[in-house]
Amino acid sequence: MIYILLAIAAVVLGYGIYAFNRLTRLKYLVSEGWSGIDVQLKRRAELIPNLVEVVKAYAAHERSLFETLTRLRAEAMGGGSISAQAQTGQAMAAQLSRLLALAEAYPELKADANFRKLQEQLAEIEDQLQMSRRYYNGTVRNLNTMIEQAPSNLVAQSFGFAQAEFFQIDGDAQRQVPQVVLER
Repeated sequence: MIYILLAIAAVVLGYGIYAFNRLTRLKYLVSEGWSGIDVQLKRRAELIPNLVEVVKAYAAHERSLFETLTRLRAEAMGGGSISAQAQTGQAMAAQLSRLLALAEAYPELKADANFRKLQEQLAEIEDQLQMSRRYYNGTVRNLNTMIEQAPSNLVAQSFGFAQAEFFQIDGDAQRQVPQVVLER
């Protein structure tokens, strides 16, 4: 009888250790995933001044757009919560779409080599950002699932593991990626 109780205790302890280690690993993967998003958001924010300067030369009358992008860039570089970063990123994407739409009105801007290079960089950053979001949300899903599923939820509650927040986009208009058209 004592051997059966010891075997049950060993199995419970073994599972507890396994669940704790898995939850810890997932927590760090979520942090790594957020770091990837943060890097891409900062890359995009750092690209904006260059893009704005090139476009400014052609479209000086779009001052409010430039001011808005500058303000959003400062907010993006300032960090904040995941939802705040998502909202700032969405607003920035909308303004970048407007900025890139200006190129249609200025054929000489579309022909500018610096502008084309910046468009290519922006397209690359947007692709990387999308991949980073998918990775992050996948790791959040895995962590949150383990925190809620029995019996790992007992280990999660015992050691204070908390659910992570998904990187979400609100509204259809904000789901639009800036359209980057590369013309050569």
